[in-house]
Amino acid sequence: MMNSKQQRRLFYLVPYGFWLVLFVIAPLVLLLMQSLTTADGHFTLRHYMTYFGSGTYLRMTFNSVFYAVVITLITLVISYPTAYLLNQLKQRQFWLLLVILPTWINLLLKTYAFIGLLSHTGSVNAFLSFFGIAPQQLLFSDWSFLLVASYIEIPFMILPIFNSLAELDPKLTQASHDLGANKWQTLRRVIVPLSMPGVKSGIQAVFIPSLSLFMITRLIGGNRVITLGTAIEEHFLVTQNWQLGSTIGVILIVAMVITMILTRDRARKRR
Repeated sequence: MMNSKQQRRLFYLVPYGFWLVLFVIAPLVLLLMQSLTTADGHFTLRHYMTYFGSGTYLRMTFNSVFYAVVITLITLVISYPTAYLLNQLKQRQFWLLLVILPTWINLLLKTYAFIGLLSHTGSVNAFLSFFGIAPQQLLFSDWSFLLVASYIEIPFMILPIFNSLAELDPKLTQASHDLGANKWQTLRRVIVPLSMPGVKSGIQAVFIPSLSLFMITRLIGGNRVITLGTAIEEHFLVTQNWQLGSTIGVILIVAMVITMILTRDRARKRR
């Protein structure tokens, strides 16, 4: 007979397992099956051969990884000092709430807001006109795509770094000062190394979604920014080539798994 604790555990485990199988495992299996079959249902590796033998798809892969790396670096450079300063404030939870508040707004609404800001007759060009600068083409460029994508991803980098810094024992920094280290040395040799689990979590939270961006690339980057996410959208919604779209999806999932393996917290795993 199961005791009450085991019954409660089973009560929570069954719906979670059902949800996991239905909405995570089953779609992944269907994606893999479609990538390995033809439209008639016969087994084939032709879609993978098409992908790896095409310079266009390899260039899209490079663009996806390149933009994801740049977005991750931009958000990391901005987020670490921000998270560090937030931890020094008295009302740090309130200021953190203001940072993550934009994540409550729909992604499409935020994207259209930037279109209004950066358009030819938008707020930014209106502001520049006060200085005698003619309206500039700000949309449909690499830098505008990186700007919007970085803005959207910043809260997901700040939050894990903030939590990692908040969990640090203040006695460690006090001991560092007692041993003669200044603030910069304490930050570089004590705080930064101990907060690396949060940095790695932030890299995962930003780099992995950035690999498969497609809506921002369309609305902000236009046709100048082409990534694998854009290719998947084209194959599923335009060309109706679901087999090749599934192949690219499988490759993206593999890339995401590799990223998680490379950025996992090995020290915590050993403990």
